[in-house]
This record gives sequence, structure tokens and C-alpha cells, in this order.
Amino acid sequence: MKSLLSLGKEELKNELSALEEKYKEFKARDLKLDMSRGRPCREQLDLSMGMLDDRQYLTEKGVDCRNYGVVEGIPEARELFARLLEVSPDEVIVGGNSSLNLMHDTLVRAMLFGVCDGCEPWGRLPKVRFICPSPGYDRHFAICELLGIEMIVVDMKEDGPDMDAVERLCAEDEAVKGIWCVPKYSNPDGITYSDQVVWRLASMKTKAPDFRIFWDNAYFIHHLTDEEVPLKNILKACKDVGNPDRVYIFSSTSKITFPGAGIAALASSAANIKRMVKLISRQTICPDKMNQLRHVRFLKSVDNVKELMKKHAAILRPKFRLVLDTLEKELGELGIASWTKPKGGYFISFYSMDGCASRIVQLAKEAGVTLCEPGATYPYGKDPRDRNIRLAPSMPPPDELKTAMELFCLCVRMASVERLLKDN
Repeated sequence: MKSLLSLGKEELKNELSALEEKYKEFKARDLKLDMSRGRPCREQLDLSMGMLDDRQYLTEKGVDCRNYGVVEGIPEARELFARLLEVSPDEVIVGGNSSLNLMHDTLVRAMLFGVCDGCEPWGRLPKVRFICPSPGYDRHFAICELLGIEMIVVDMKEDGPDMDAVERLCAEDEAVKGIWCVPKYSNPDGITYSDQVVWRLASMKTKAPDFRIFWDNAYFIHHLTDEEVPLKNILKACKDVGNPDRVYIFSSTSKITFPGAGIAALASSAANIKRMVKLISRQTICPDKMNQLRHVRFLKSVDNVKELMKKHAAILRPKFRLVLDTLEKELGELGIASWTKPKGGYFISFYSMDGCASRIVQLAKEAGVTLCEPGATYPYGKDPRDRNIRLAPSMPPPDELKTAMELFCLCVRMASVERLLKDN
């Protein structure tokens, strides 16, 4: 296949004409396919149906999960997450169904009450700024935008955020109060932070004494290959350098059991957890302990969770392979795009020619395939180069995914030829 970048103007016009004919054929099929978000498919959800048969209500430690109390989560759930996240049970709160809810509320509490006793509430300050490695997770950015927190973009590298930029910003500006991180199989690039990046985040000098790392470890056990890519323990690193309260770690079972009906955890220093429990006790009497108990009895142990995740990977792996094979077959030699090949997580990050992502998404939508909104992976929905598209292969059945990817590649080629003709 000849690179599109080598074609002359007349050849590009002929190519566009041929592509438009194929595009008309796709539009005539009246497709309604959705690749917009990383939702588990039905086969993945079926893996956890066994937990719904457990009707007992007493934990091994005698907690009656039908009643009020235990704001921090049942002991067995705290112990399970502690083993999964490699922290101590007293460094964990287990809440409701959503780690996003925990992140939102943690940031709101920081705005209202500060992050430690004696610290000024962030909401009383003239300006609060957050570092946002990008491309990143749109829901993180939405929380900041909702609360009026200014977002600063730093680039993602192959081993994590551009730490030279992060360290400079933190050292110079007291208004920089935090950083968003998806440290393992990041959303959307699939990057795992190196040991050096984790160490620098834990040990760097910050002008703000109340600086916090929001460590969204959403995909900590979501491997796509037999290789389990390691991630350095951020809480231990922070303790080792004398910054034990610097990090909040978030995780959940949302893509392990049931999205929207799982359980979520927040891990941090024992001091942070103690303060958080006090504040949460004013917000709620307790989380859904019956759901926590169902999960503990179904998941049982770290080894059982790993076995369950192998079953998830067996379902997901062929879908990721289909997407990657299609991209390589249809676009690999054209010189107009690149994409990540993740070892875990839920996304493939696609990079078009500059200025083409919005047009690709528009063309796909008009032909019946819904993709992630252009710019969604950057703060304020503005991709400065208009080139990143987050692909989510998990939800569609293989036959629909194949069709969606064939159309996607056609749209990429069309948008690229249009751009080349405009630039010629």
C-alpha cells in the first residue's frame, strides 16, 4: 500500500472519490454501533453472576451488613483491597459503587475543608491549579471544570508524565495543589509509570505544602497479556521520602464485577484515612455493606481475583487484536496515523494527522458509529493538535467491532486525503 503522503494532487482526488463511494455504501447500511466508552460486554458481566446467589448478611467478624454503621467499610473488604493495593487495612476506606464518586468527594472535601488539619480550604484560595497529564481521563477533567480548578496540560511520555515539567510547575507555583494520574495502563495510552516517575512524584519539592497526588489506579489488575507489568508502590515511596500524606489512591471493582454495582476503595496514609472517615461520617451513615459482603465472598482472595481477570482478558484480547490488526492492515503503510499497543486496560489511543480527529469522528457518526468525542482526552475538551481519538473495543460483539473498525479506517483515510488536498 502506497503512502498517502507521496501522492500528487490528482492522485489524491482520485483516492478521495473512491473512498467516498465506499463511504456511501456504509451509510446505506444504517449502522448503530457504539465504541465511545470502555464498557464491559455482556460476556464479561456474566462472569460475576455467581455473587448474586449469596444471601447471608453476617461477616466473619460479626458485622450485620443489614444495619447502619461501619462508615469505613466492612473489615473483610478493607483487608481484600489492602492486599490488592499492597497497603495496610487501616490505610483503606471501602465505599460505594464508584471510585469516581470517591475522587469527586475527596476533591470537594479539599475545597471545603482542606486536606489536613490546619490547612486552608482550597475553595478559599484565589486560585487552585491541577496538573493534568494528557491525553488523559475526561471525567477527571470534568470534576476540575465543575469546581473551577484551573487545569495545566503536561505531555505524557512513554514512561509517564513529563516529570521535568511537573517538577518545575510544582516547585514554582503554590497554587498547584495536585496532579491527576492513571498510573497503570493509562487512559487512553495504556502507559504504565516507570519506577523513576513514581519516585520523582513521591519525592519532588512542592511549593504548596498541601500538594496531593490523585492516583486513579483503575486498571491495576486489568492485564491483556500474560505479562503482569509492575507498578511501584506509590504510598510506600511517599512514606520512604517523608511525604506519607501526599497520595490518595483510588480503585474499584467496576470492571472486575459489575460497573455501577461494584465497590470502590480509597487508600492513603492512616492519618489521611482517619480524617476522611470523620468527614464521611457527616455525609453518610454507612455504605452498602451488603454489596461489600457479596463481593468479599465472591472474590475471596487476591489469587481468585487474578483468576477472574484472566477470564476477562480472554474475552477482551481477541477484540483488541481485531482492532490492532485492522489498523495495521488498513492504515499501517499510509504514513497518516499511529496508535498504541497496550498490554492492559480498556483503550487503544489513536493519533491521526494534525487537524483530522474531529473530522474522523464526524464522518464515523454520520455513518452510524459513535466514537469518543474529539478533544475528550484533554482538559476543557480541547486537543491542541486535534489528533487523538480514544478507541474502546470492549463492548461491541466481534462482528460489529469488525464493521466499526472498517468504517473507522475508511473515515481516517478520507479525512487524511481531505487534509492533504487542503494543504496542497
